[in-house]
Amino acid sequence: MKLSSVIGVAAMAAAGVMMAVPAAAQFAKPEDAIKYRQSAFTVMAAHFGRIGAVVKGEAPYGPSVAADAKIVETMSHLPFPAFVDGTDSGDTGARPEIWKNRAKFDAAAENMQKAVAELAKVAASGDEGALKGAFGVAGKACKDCHDDFRKRR
Repeated sequence: MKLSSVIGVAAMAAAGVMMAVPAAAQFAKPEDAIKYRQSAFTVMAAHFGRIGAVVKGEAPYGPSVAADAKIVETMSHLPFPAFVDGTDSGDTGARPEIWKNRAKFDAAAENMQKAVAELAKVAASGDEGALKGAFGVAGKACKDCHDDFRKRR
């Protein structure tokens, strides 16, 4: 095997190890992970709400809809790595079912991410008529996850 091949394989292995570092290492304390994911959800909700105002006819349709939808799509990926061990108690709205049935939780997160990606695509297209349907699908995906995995407040 050539030296360049060995170096390439070693570099790929090192990259794989670095990506496998537990998400918990990103947060000094469980409280930091909880605050991080809550902050991401807060930003998501604020921008989703702005789109909702347009869908309800309370705000005009315009370029801000596409920008808001893109923010929601981006933010939809941020909270989930912060659902690490030790973050199931404290000041959190997370239900224990997240850790008891992680596969179902991850599937619900993925479903929501797909729905908001479609919402962002529709919003960017400028098709105001299609926005309501895409918004409804995304809202249902959010609600489904909340129903199963978020404490009632």
